[in-house]
Amino acid sequence: MTTTAVKNERLELRFKKWDRNGNGRIERSDLEAEARRILDAFGESPSTPQGRALLESFTSTFEYLAERAGVGRKGALDRRQFIEVIEAEVFKGGDAGFGRVVRPMIQAILNVCDTDGDGEVNRAEFAKWLSAAGVDRKKADEAFRLIDTNGSGSLTVEELIAAVKAYHFGTLDVPLLG
Repeated sequence: MTTTAVKNERLELRFKKWDRNGNGRIERSDLEAEARRILDAFGESPSTPQGRALLESFTSTFEYLAERAGVGRKGALDRRQFIEVIEAEVFKGGDAGFGRVVRPMIQAILNVCDTDGDGEVNRAEFAKWLSAAGVDRKKADEAFRLIDTNGSGSLTVEELIAAVKAYHFGTLDVPLLG
């Protein structure tokens, strides 16, 4: 598959995953529901600092993308608008686009997953994260090995952002954003 085909296929999957209510549109409430699902998987209350930060990262990401797509913060993105705005704001933006749009969510997820407080995600924390995203344990172990590019035994925000990028460009087959 070409990179464009892979990106489009993966964005279609992301759209379906984030369209939590299945109405063919992504709304702020859909991303909030996704964040709550992650919090539930970790037994984290939405009222803790980490819980609030995760909710805020997902809803702020939606609002940013909705504004850029021209539907406003309270609007909704249809499939075409979602794909176009991700292409424009994330993929064409390169590292800066991933940093602006993806990094806050990855950092917030890492902060929830980081149960030992070391600022990184270890193998067990990563497996729990991917289990919450619906990925089986064997695939999580394989992904951990691939993502841990420095061989430290834990994953940094930078390694995780690179993994999200690799997923969307077809060089890693593990979705990290739920």
